[in-house]
Amino acid sequence: MAVSLILETTAYTLDQLLAVPEAQIALAGRSNVGKSSLINALAGRKKLAKVSATPGKTRSVNFYKVEPQNFYLVDLPGYGYARASHEERRKWAKLLEHYLTDCKTLKTLALLLDCRLPPQKIDLELASFARTCRLPLLPVLTKADKCSQRERSSRQKEWQDLLAVKPVLTSSSSRLGMEELWRALIAAADIAITDGATAPATVE
Repeated sequence: MAVSLILETTAYTLDQLLAVPEAQIALAGRSNVGKSSLINALAGRKKLAKVSATPGKTRSVNFYKVEPQNFYLVDLPGYGYARASHEERRKWAKLLEHYLTDCKTLKTLALLLDCRLPPQKIDLELASFARTCRLPLLPVLTKADKCSQRERSSRQKEWQDLLAVKPVLTSSSSRLGMEELWRALIAAADIAITDGATAPATVE
């Protein structure tokens, strides 16, 4: 089954957020967790999502259409970037809260977590907020290639104990876990996988 990603809409304000009948899966994580690189790895393209050398550069909500499965991956602004101004952080938090609370077709929050780091307070707070919204969580450990097998297993178990969901281990550079992550995202969107396999993303 071929999968492709198409950037359909970029929103900077609350009134620009896309209201669509299709299922949406939100991607959220700290500003240096490697979210843009992960999106590019999922898409099988190097420049679909712009990877910046400056953490926290993304300040928009980006809606990627998943074809032919017909749902959206929604890239939320990275959080926790200390050098952003208080006003910027407040604005991002408001946008994030509004989207997670009010989006009627949001199915799951894919929470991106750096495999190299122990659980961070800000990540746990977002996970807790999602739960208050009765929003299912899909934890995704990024940069797993930078950890030993033992470290990966330990971190995976640590987060599973905290969230009661086993995280998907991924690496954008080695493409570790991309097929498993696609399966998890499609399942979270309530899209049936009918052919028994998920092929790597195709380049349109």
